[in-house]
Amino acid sequence: MKRILTISVLVLSCFFFVNTSFAQNAAVKGKVTDAATGESLIGVSVLVKGTSTGVQTDVNGAFSVPAPANATLVFTYIGYTTQEVPVNNQTTLAVKLSPEAKELQQVVVIGYGTQKKRDVTGSVASVNGDQLTKQPVQTPTQALQGKVAGVQVISSGQPNSNPILRIRGTGSVLAGANPLYVVDGVLTDDIRNVNNADIVSIDVLKDASAAIYGVRAANGVVIITTKRGKAGPAVVSYDANVGFREVANQILLANRQQYVDYLNVASPTKIASDDKSPLTIPGTTNWAQAVSQKAFETNHNVSVSGGGEKNTYFISANYIDENGVIKTNNFQRFTIRANNDIHISDKLRFSDQMSLSRNTERPVDVAGIYGNVYRAAPIIPSIIDGKYGNTSAWSNVGNPLLQLDKKNNFTLNNRIQGNVALDYNPVKWLTYHSAFNLDARFNNQKNYSYQFASDASTFTVGGGNQRQDNSSLFVQNDNAYQYQWDNTITFDRTFGQHHLTVLGGMVTEKGRSNFINGTRQDVPANPDQWFLDQGNPNVNTIDHNGGDLFTRESFVGRVNYSFAGKYLLSGSLRRDGSSRFQQKWGTFYTVGAGWVLSEENFLKESIFTNLKLRASYGELGNDNIGSSLFVVTGTPYQPYYFGSTLVAGTVIQDIKNTNLKWETTDQLDIGIDYGFLNNRLTGEADYYNKKVKNALTNIPLPGILGDPDNLFITNAASYRNSGVEVALRWNDKINNHIGYNIGFNLSYNKNEVIGLNGGQAISAGGANGQTITRTDNGHPIASYYVLQATGVFQTAAEAAAAPTNTFEANHVGGLKYADINNDGKIDASDRIYAGSYQPKYYGGFNLGLNYNNFDISADFYGNWGNKIYNGKKNSRGSENDNIEASYANSRFTTTKPSSTDPSTITQTTPPSTYFIESGAFLRLNNLTFGYSLPADLLKRAGLAKARIFLTSQNLFTAKRYSGQSPELFSTDILSQGIDATNYPVTRTFALGVNVQF
Repeated sequence: MKRILTISVLVLSCFFFVNTSFAQNAAVKGKVTDAATGESLIGVSVLVKGTSTGVQTDVNGAFSVPAPANATLVFTYIGYTTQEVPVNNQTTLAVKLSPEAKELQQVVVIGYGTQKKRDVTGSVASVNGDQLTKQPVQTPTQALQGKVAGVQVISSGQPNSNPILRIRGTGSVLAGANPLYVVDGVLTDDIRNVNNADIVSIDVLKDASAAIYGVRAANGVVIITTKRGKAGPAVVSYDANVGFREVANQILLANRQQYVDYLNVASPTKIASDDKSPLTIPGTTNWAQAVSQKAFETNHNVSVSGGGEKNTYFISANYIDENGVIKTNNFQRFTIRANNDIHISDKLRFSDQMSLSRNTERPVDVAGIYGNVYRAAPIIPSIIDGKYGNTSAWSNVGNPLLQLDKKNNFTLNNRIQGNVALDYNPVKWLTYHSAFNLDARFNNQKNYSYQFASDASTFTVGGGNQRQDNSSLFVQNDNAYQYQWDNTITFDRTFGQHHLTVLGGMVTEKGRSNFINGTRQDVPANPDQWFLDQGNPNVNTIDHNGGDLFTRESFVGRVNYSFAGKYLLSGSLRRDGSSRFQQKWGTFYTVGAGWVLSEENFLKESIFTNLKLRASYGELGNDNIGSSLFVVTGTPYQPYYFGSTLVAGTVIQDIKNTNLKWETTDQLDIGIDYGFLNNRLTGEADYYNKKVKNALTNIPLPGILGDPDNLFITNAASYRNSGVEVALRWNDKINNHIGYNIGFNLSYNKNEVIGLNGGQAISAGGANGQTITRTDNGHPIASYYVLQATGVFQTAAEAAAAPTNTFEANHVGGLKYADINNDGKIDASDRIYAGSYQPKYYGGFNLGLNYNNFDISADFYGNWGNKIYNGKKNSRGSENDNIEASYANSRFTTTKPSSTDPSTITQTTPPSTYFIESGAFLRLNNLTFGYSLPADLLKRAGLAKARIFLTSQNLFTAKRYSGQSPELFSTDILSQGIDATNYPVTRTFALGVNVQF
């Protein structure tokens, strides 16, 4: 590790240099204030133009800098207009900086370039980096939750998990629904290596303007821009927080008495059997608590930035150490970033950006652990005197704590991400840009299973079937890289009232990955001996080797035109070639128009500071599929008789469509941007209609054709997402002491399957061998398709008179179902569509208040109009399994009949609306209190800025769902919304500091 750090420091030191030479000149003194309020501005950069000589203003806004009598001083401050002031032989200057008109002058990144927000014709949302650092989260994606209209973020409580992000609904099933991420020009699908504190802004391309990225952009684009150095003296910043995480809403399972009462009905033979030893052990085991822990977390970030007029630098280092709320689960990450700019001449600029990250993780098998937590009998102890309670001897599930202790999974991930670029301006209005972007990963994984017996040496009571007769070790090494070479030429010129920007260029991409793994038994328990060659060579071993290779070639073009700053036109065209299709090439485009009404004479004296109408339409592609999905391949080493001799041969076992083509997305967007009352009130509103055509889907094949999966993947589906988005922001000051802000966004989305084109409905999810979701025409993707539960049988006569139940016999206390087709029996043909996990409405609002040196902020997030399937309640594998406490209290009994909850839930209980609950919720996502040190204390401490804060993540959730959390993390689109074995959602409390020198 030390060697790697040493090499990293040496490499990074080569990327930047600082000119520290100062000319001996007379001192020019002065003070910088806010032109509107007269308040002193702290930390303003004061640079002698044409040199690297510069200082920052102190806590009183004062400065003193050596400068020639004929010099010009450049004053730069975030949020204010840069000002150049000639010295003209003066020794004292009074400088007043004016705040920028942010809504009008804000620059957004639109792909291969930037544009002023007022000139954008597409739907582009921006989030400032300062808003991201308020939350103690690992990834910037998590911090986006609730901040952007039309963007839904679903995160997991598990450390190092990659949040799910949906932009304007789910647009694909087999080709992925995640957006493209672009980090300083590097295209990627994973931004877990990006440090939140390094981010300047996040821009989200939601409409067809994302077509500039072609086949990578069908699900939207998230563009991340990281910090760069600014001319001036070195600025050192340190940010840190330390705290703990806990399970936000621990699931309550039945206690001893509730469980025994239930077994008397569900499994009376178990209670009556001779083996009653667990019943003699006092107390109740709360298995959810037994596997949980309060988890320590800490985050430290330090950065240095500065430079002169010819070169600037930014370098940062970040360290995260976070334990999971499940025992043995932990994660550490170390990241170094260096961003540098060198002006070789007035016409040539070199820049480089590099991020090195290294993380280690001990993950856990969440599905296996929680699958047993929900089912394990509470009458069995978790562990006593180093011996585990034998749950398998009683209820045929494993002891979850033993599962954790006897597994040691370890991963080590190294990643290099960055680029080098040249920008050449032969004339002021023409720029040639060439950038080489690289994203490379080198990962190692070791999973070790300890040997243990099922006797008294391990368990308090022996005789169960939970055992590991032989230790085993799984090892995998995999590496992958993807590079991208961009070459673009940009023409940008103003002719009178006409402004024209034209971009054209070529993009080359290539990606390669490979892995090799193996498994051996009887490897020693000493971690220093965890190598495959330490295993037993005389037993069967398993080894695999594989990989992937893909290439893309693209030609891009874009035109932006404005007349008089109020009539806007734009268009882009991209021609993509991809190795992932037999039909290699596709063409994608977007057109847009805008009208800035606030620039018209009839509105210039109105309450509108900004009012713009805009519209766009375009087509995007999607090639996010397996590289060989259209290639017919053979399976080697299959047994075959050649005459009377059995030999190994190669067999074609699957049937593939060799003419697969792009999934294409057509999207219409109509929007309005507005600003009232000198931009104290700003916002946007959009209507969109997004249709995915030629979507990949599975079509069942007759078994006679020989395909082992009986599935044929082809372009035979269409989906639509349509909706409305609204965002509002109010920012104002009551006086010089009190300021406040309020933000709100709300999205409505309707997801619908509009054409399977001869394909058959797709069934997925599962409980007790039966599917739960169905994707079919006229319904949202992965809609619940279940029986309609209508109540509980109260009498034997009522049960006898009901339609015949083909799943389980009708009985008193049993669920009754609607006979939808009136054929006198309850079977699969009586299923109905009963909603989906996709919300109809989602959004968030935030509040902020500043009073002198104190600040408070709160962020809320929620959704409604969606449903959750309580799969953990329906997935009972044995009649001896435990139940939830809420169900134990409400279920039907002869002494306390219920009309809604059955007396028992067994393996034969079919999926029905009984298990479907509301997914609506409102969560206080983040609450932060802060205090900034006053100027006199800063001066005495020698600091430019200092702030301490107390923050909480996920403080409370208002919900109707009976489970842990209505926010379910699932990467399986067709099974989303089924709550079976999710990692617990966590609550965080942390104390932090922000310091600048």
